[in-house]
Amino acid sequence: MATMQREEILRDIRSALGRKAGQPAPPPPPVRIVVPDVPLSQRIDTMLERVADLAGKTLRAKSMGEAREYVASVIAGKTSVASNAAFLRECGITELPGVRSGVTDRAELRELCATSNYGISSADYGLSDTGSLVMISSPSEARMVSLLPPAHIAVVPASRILTGLDELYRTLPKPADVTSSMVLITGPSRTADIEQILVRGVHGPGEIHVVVVEGV
Repeated sequence: MATMQREEILRDIRSALGRKAGQPAPPPPPVRIVVPDVPLSQRIDTMLERVADLAGKTLRAKSMGEAREYVASVIAGKTSVASNAAFLRECGITELPGVRSGVTDRAELRELCATSNYGISSADYGLSDTGSLVMISSPSEARMVSLLPPAHIAVVPASRILTGLDELYRTLPKPADVTSSMVLITGPSRTADIEQILVRGVHGPGEIHVVVVEGV
């Protein structure tokens, strides 16, 4: 009975596609990647607008020092764990009071991320059209830092802001060749699984700050 139903379903699909039994599927259409020509300044503006639209907090920092001061004001009196990204060290963020960084032991890092108020990272790329952060898992950017603490601060060089997915895949056509995990973070974590009521912070940080640093 199940076999007959399967054949009927496949026959209906072939009929809808105008194909006959045994006829091979046509080759897929060629991949088309379209990267719009958008000035960097506009990319930054759009990126931050999209993050703000999703209830994220943003700053367009004119210098690494301004980015550092912003992060210091946000985490004042709180506990924080920072990734091992070189850019955070260059900004002086890893030296701020209350910030733990340089942790390489996985168990220790997990404990810190589970008990810290803020996770601070950089990002490999930002996608202007959706306000997404592209996080490529590596020893310098452990996934836990951006996913486990209740609040996330991302400090991103302006030069890493791309127009969107097409440019990302032109820049990094085979992510699996360089990492076991590539995560796109778009605004604070949110879900409406239960009774269609929007709740933030269920599957990840409920608060996100995105700082784009100009000139780098």
